[in-house]
Amino acid sequence: MKKLIFLVVSILFVATTFAQSEKYLNAMKQNIAQADSIMQKGNAVELANNFARIGEAEKDKWLPYYYAAYCTISQAFSDQDNSKKDALADKASDYLAKAEAVLGKDNSETNVIKSMIATTHMMVDPQSRFMSYGAKATEYAKKAEMQDSTNPRPVLLIAQNAFYTPEAFGGGKAAAKPMFEKAGQLYDSFKPETELSPVWGKSNVTYFLAQYK
Repeated sequence: MKKLIFLVVSILFVATTFAQSEKYLNAMKQNIAQADSIMQKGNAVELANNFARIGEAEKDKWLPYYYAAYCTISQAFSDQDNSKKDALADKASDYLAKAEAVLGKDNSETNVIKSMIATTHMMVDPQSRFMSYGAKATEYAKKAEMQDSTNPRPVLLIAQNAFYTPEAFGGGKAAAKPMFEKAGQLYDSFKPETELSPVWGKSNVTYFLAQYK
């Protein structure tokens, strides 16, 4: 009898866990699919809130907070009002801290977001902030590249930063081209770790490489 009760309880536990897992996967997939076009749709804040709510419900998962940070910093990049960028970058940092708290460490993907956060802070006042935040953006991108040499996103960020850096400071359109080409090759061969892992950025490479035609 005890064995039968244990078996029934085990089956119910597995069924409940599976249902919760399916619910999490479906919610993440739906929001990740929308995140691919946040620049066009302008729904970055809404998606960030969605991911944050998933993170609050799934306290052992780091990706919801990662995507909340990504959506928030994407909003900061696209917002034309520079007075809003610092606050959005700080909010993205808060989300990212929660992601890394779950992970117990940083990784290539979280350092990509840190590079974007530093770039956003620099964009508020490039002339006075380039030396500090510009250096941080490069530092985090290079660390992300070292942590995962197959990840195309840090290479993309390094290329973008070079593209917008004056030639006098070692950047420029010509200097950035081989980096964009490398990022494109990495995107073509990149295999995400899971079905929810980040894959964003390839359209950015396509856009920038088109500037050379």
